[in-house]
Amino acid sequence: MPRDCRGLTVTCSSQAAAEAFDHAVAGYLTYRLDTAARLKACLELDPDFCLAHVLRGYLTLAAFNLALVPVAREALSQAKRTAATTTTREQAHVAALEAWVDGRLDELLARWEAIVADDPTDVVAFRLHHFNAFWLGRAEQMLSTVETALPQWELGLAGRGAVLACRAFANEECGNYTVAENSGREAIALDPADIWATHAVAHVLEMQGRRSEGILMLRELEPHWQGGNNLKHHLWWHRGLYHLEREEFGEVLDLYDQGFRNLASPIVAAQPDLYIDVQNAASMLFRLELQGVDVGDRWVELADKAEGRIGDCLNTFTLPHWMMALVRTGRFQAADAFLAGLKAAAAGSDTVAGLVRRYALPISAAVLAHGRGRFQEAVDLMRPALGGMYRLGGSHAQQDVLEQLFTDAAVKAGAMSDVRLMMERIAGRYPLPPEKRIGYRHAASLTA
Repeated sequence: MPRDCRGLTVTCSSQAAAEAFDHAVAGYLTYRLDTAARLKACLELDPDFCLAHVLRGYLTLAAFNLALVPVAREALSQAKRTAATTTTREQAHVAALEAWVDGRLDELLARWEAIVADDPTDVVAFRLHHFNAFWLGRAEQMLSTVETALPQWELGLAGRGAVLACRAFANEECGNYTVAENSGREAIALDPADIWATHAVAHVLEMQGRRSEGILMLRELEPHWQGGNNLKHHLWWHRGLYHLEREEFGEVLDLYDQGFRNLASPIVAAQPDLYIDVQNAASMLFRLELQGVDVGDRWVELADKAEGRIGDCLNTFTLPHWMMALVRTGRFQAADAFLAGLKAAAAGSDTVAGLVRRYALPISAAVLAHGRGRFQEAVDLMRPALGGMYRLGGSHAQQDVLEQLFTDAAVKAGAMSDVRLMMERIAGRYPLPPEKRIGYRHAASLTA
């Protein structure tokens, strides 16, 4: 029976199909733009390749777009059709895909953890667990899974660099910066085009305030990102954060237009409704406006897309960003409708409903109140969510925009106890004190 490049049995018609599957998996691990085309080629070789259909469903759901869920359901149906003749591991993947399609996210993580426990080199289960645990704010699960699996990965085994990159990011999010940087740089040494490893090291440098190093590293590695997907826009976002801290606002806007929004590229245009691009764009524009920078009409494309995503709550961290776009373009009627969509989603009983109810809904309502100049209301809405809003997903660097929102509202409301609360929170989470960061410098001076 055919095996993948890590020695795991795969149920398919030929070794050529197995190798095509490896090629698709490698594309996913390295954030290649042609990953979908690679997977299509695999299925053309074997239309009954169960695990390839599962991967198609996984990658579809990873876009966090409610309109694409029927496509994932169809992939699940195709996988189920041949699942009975596959291995126990492959059947476990089919069950995981079904859990994801149905929104049973706690079960989803548990199923992937079980697969990795039995087969630590099942890189698909490992990598998707890392991805989804991150977007559920569960850094502790990211870390425990990678530290358990890594010792089983021999030197030279295909995909080991991707595991090292995940180790880097998991440790960074848990505050273990030395381990994170070492693992990330080891992965980059194996493959300078490893976008996730570069991303992990960029986070370390951001948290530690090593901005000049960050700019230099990203400039040096940028030539290796050719053929990368939208995650490379996120690396330009990281570089934008470094320039923002140095008050190089013109450089930030140039990066916005030509880098992480990629508006000038005829090949890889950014998608304003892909969750990571939305987060990049909205959070940067919001930060810039807090510094008094005129961002022109850049909010408009985001607001146009936001109106079409009312009721789509698959990625809860993106929701406040959509609301920012509606508010900053003065579309308050649409913002009210967006909030109503969140209230409807919050009435459910699944994992996402709970996250919307406890965090995304009050924070999005706070964004709306802030935009309407009701600053004390924004503070009161957001304060109860502060301690757990990390459960929406997003890194420390990404969640920072929500903390800046709360800080700005508290300062403008004259709520000094809340300003002090946030300064203490920031001081406890970042190696740099608040007064050394542009978004908190003024607020810190008020509590000195």
